[in-house]
Amino acid sequence: MNIKDFKLEKWLNPIVDDAKYNLGSSCVKAFNVEELFEFIGADVNEFTKELQKMSLHYGHFFGFERLLIAISKMYEDVTKDMILTVHGGTGANNLVITELVEPTDNVVAIVPNYQQHYSIPESLGAEVRYLELKEENGYLPDLNELKSLVDQNTKMITLSNPNNPTGAFIEKEMLEEICKIAASADAYVLCDEIYRGLKESYMTSIVDLYEKGIATSSTSKVFSMAGTRVGWIVTRDKATFDRLENRRSYDTICNGIFDELITAIAFEHFEKILERSREIVGESKAIFDKWIKTQPHLSCDYDQWGTTAFIKYDFDIPSDELCKDILEKVSVALCYGDCFEIPNTFRLGYAFGDPKTLEEGLNVLGEYFANLKVATR
Repeated sequence: MNIKDFKLEKWLNPIVDDAKYNLGSSCVKAFNVEELFEFIGADVNEFTKELQKMSLHYGHFFGFERLLIAISKMYEDVTKDMILTVHGGTGANNLVITELVEPTDNVVAIVPNYQQHYSIPESLGAEVRYLELKEENGYLPDLNELKSLVDQNTKMITLSNPNNPTGAFIEKEMLEEICKIAASADAYVLCDEIYRGLKESYMTSIVDLYEKGIATSSTSKVFSMAGTRVGWIVTRDKATFDRLENRRSYDTICNGIFDELITAIAFEHFEKILERSREIVGESKAIFDKWIKTQPHLSCDYDQWGTTAFIKYDFDIPSDELCKDILEKVSVALCYGDCFEIPNTFRLGYAFGDPKTLEEGLNVLGEYFANLKVATR
C-alpha cells in the first residue's frame, strides 16, 4: 500500500509547540485532569484511587459500557450496541475506509476535508471523485454535482460535518438529500462529526437519517481531551458494525482502560463540557470576526460552526510558502490551504488558547500582511 504524505500532520506536528502563537490547532482549549474534575464536579481523588486498583489486563473489547451509554446520549435513538470505540477519530476513519472500500469501487470525497477521507481510499486502489466546496455557496455541497458523481460503483460518500477546515454545517434537510443520493447507489455515507456540538440546538447526525450512514467522532476538538485518544464509530447497520468490529481485532483490539474510564466520567457531563466549548469558541470567534474585517486582502464570508476559519487571500504566493514565511518571521503557526487541496487559502484556529494570546497573534499576523511586499492576484 502506497499512501501520500499526510500534508497537514507533516506540516503542523513539528511546529506547533515552538510557535509563539499557535493558530494552527483546531481543538478547543484543553483541560488538565484537575481542571476537568473540578469543572464537572467529580472527585479526582476517587478517580485516582480507582486507577490504583485497576487491572492492567486488556481493556473492554466492545467498549466500556459506562462510556458507550454516555456516548449514546449524544444522538437521537442510538443504543450502546451501535457504538464501537476505537483509537481516536483518525482510527475511526481509517478503520471504516479500509474495511469497506475495495479497489473496484469509487468514492466521492467532498473537499476540503481531512486528508484521510480521500488519500486512504486512493491508496487502496479505489477511484476517488472530488466535489469541491465553494465559498460562494457557503462551503456547502452542490447537490446536482454530487448526483453527477455518484453511480452504481460508488461505495461511499465521505464528508465532515461541520466541515474541516471551514466549519460550515450541513443542516438536516440537505443531509437528507445527500442520503437519498447515496441510497440510489446503495452507498455508505461516512460523516466525520468531530466538530459536532457547538450549536445550542441539536445538530443532526448522519446516523439519525440513514441506515448506511456511519458517524465518527472523538474526544478531541469540541471535548478538549485529545490526549485520551478515544474515538468512536456509530452505525445502525448490524452487518456493517460486525465487519468493523472484526477489523478492529486486526488493528487495536480495544482501547486503553485509563482512557475509557476518564472519558466515561467526563461524558456523563458532556452537555456541560459543550457549554464550556461554546463559550470559548463564541468569545474567540468574536475576536476573529472583528479582526478579519480589518484585513483587505483576506476573505472569510460564510457561517462557521467549528473551531476554525478557512481564509482566502489575494496575494500571489503559494499557501505553503506564505505560511512558512509567516512562521519564520512572526512565529504564528497556521495550516496552509494546500493541506486541504485548496490553493491560496489557509486555516486559522481560534479556540486553542486564551483570548489575549489570540488577540496578540492576530495583531501580529495583521502587521505581517500589512507589510507583505508581494503582488496581488
